[in-house]
Amino acid sequence: MGDWWQRNIIEPGKLPLLLALAAFVLTFLVTRLVTRLIRAGKGPFGNVESGGVHIHHVVPGIVLTVVGGFGAVASSSHGFGAGASAVLFGTGTGLVLDEFALILHLDDVYWSEAGRQSVEVVVLTAALVGLLLIGFSPFGVDDLTQDEEQSRAGVIGNTLVNFLLSLIALSKGKTRVAIFGVIVPVVGLIGALRLARPGSPWARRFYRRRHRARARATLRAYRHDRRWSGPRRAFQDWIGGKPDPERARSLEHR
Repeated sequence: MGDWWQRNIIEPGKLPLLLALAAFVLTFLVTRLVTRLIRAGKGPFGNVESGGVHIHHVVPGIVLTVVGGFGAVASSSHGFGAGASAVLFGTGTGLVLDEFALILHLDDVYWSEAGRQSVEVVVLTAALVGLLLIGFSPFGVDDLTQDEEQSRAGVIGNTLVNFLLSLIALSKGKTRVAIFGVIVPVVGLIGALRLARPGSPWARRFYRRRHRARARATLRAYRHDRRWSGPRRAFQDWIGGKPDPERARSLEHR
């Protein structure tokens, strides 16, 4: 374990990435816990206001992201500075992406249905960073044996194939499948082989004159959404909390 940690995390300079990912996930989870307690009126926490203006946590998040980002650029991939900058960057990114939906809509949609987009972006971001972390780095590792070089070359080749399959799945309108397909090869393969979602670039290009394929794609998308929308919403509610119906109605009447 110690040798693996040295050669695959420390030597290629992945420790800052690991610290950033840990800080990112932990910040998001703690932030969601605090906001849910505030929403329920429990605990010592409360909204931060200044001059009657609600200060969203995206504001300190931007500051931490900027400080951590510039600190990481100014430091090497090793040492205390790189690690501290990575923690600041991960913490700031967690605060910012937790309110991604607010930035996207330029409105306080945190507890509305649109606020689910923040949870989706955070999960996808953590998955992508995790991919970078667990993947074998072909650069920055010294004195590789022939077997290690072949192993890493194989990993690079597989990653390129997975990436191509994920691009096909993405063009078929399957964003989540495309992202997780980079991590799990069989997911990308399934996404690349199955019918495209209606309205996707692939469907517009290849299903224009294939009426039967377009009809099958529409029916499959309807069945898929009806089957998985419930579990997906339950997972999002478990992580980020249930949307507030009153908040949604107030936004609709604006």
